[in-house]
Amino acid sequence: MSFLDLLFPKRCVACKKLGSYLCENCFAYLSFDTKSVCLVCRRGSADGLTHPGCRGKYKIDGAFSAIPYNKTAQKLIYNFKYKPYVSDLKNFLTDLFYEALIQNENFSRVAGSRFAGQNNNWVFVPIPLHSSKLRARGYNQAKILADELGKRFNFKVLDLLKRIKNTGSQYGLKLKERRKNIKGAFEIDQKLKIKDQKSTNVFLVDDILTSGSTLLEAANVLKRGGAKRVIGLTLARD
Repeated sequence: MSFLDLLFPKRCVACKKLGSYLCENCFAYLSFDTKSVCLVCRRGSADGLTHPGCRGKYKIDGAFSAIPYNKTAQKLIYNFKYKPYVSDLKNFLTDLFYEALIQNENFSRVAGSRFAGQNNNWVFVPIPLHSSKLRARGYNQAKILADELGKRFNFKVLDLLKRIKNTGSQYGLKLKERRKNIKGAFEIDQKLKIKDQKSTNVFLVDDILTSGSTLLEAANVLKRGGAKRVIGLTLARD
């Protein structure tokens, strides 16, 4: 046990048991059993991809999530947004994210069977925070997840999106209100234009998928900027 562990002992984020940030008992409440939906029509999707009839030039092509957003997942992700948990939870949550993705046959089919450089034409793009929120928090959890996934898959990570609208919280808003709230929130970072990149297939990374409004808006902007395909990837699915 380190000196810091003596001063600041680790407790399970769910039950507060001493020893680790997630004890064995609480870990059992996590699963990879997430329901796949078409984000455009919000109906079930057998493979996680947008229904053929819902596809469009500027619409998202599908979404995959690692775990259901239950109480245990909620507490993990909440604590991931605040120090000192971020450094300790980073590897744990990314490992969870990675394992769920590689065990998902539909994701593997989309990404290609080889993740180590060959047939690699995908990039990870994190959902950005507004500059004021980034300054206040000090880091973007979606960016951390994207960076760590990039290392594991050997995929490039690009900050192609800029958040130009400081949107209010989506929590508690109805679907139409969520979409109105997030409308116009993103633009392509002119320093990293998609047309200047060799790879234009995007895995859009965020921590939580609720209504899908954020992913839909970001995908719209990316496709208008030149992306061919955009698939959402989130750690949890509400």
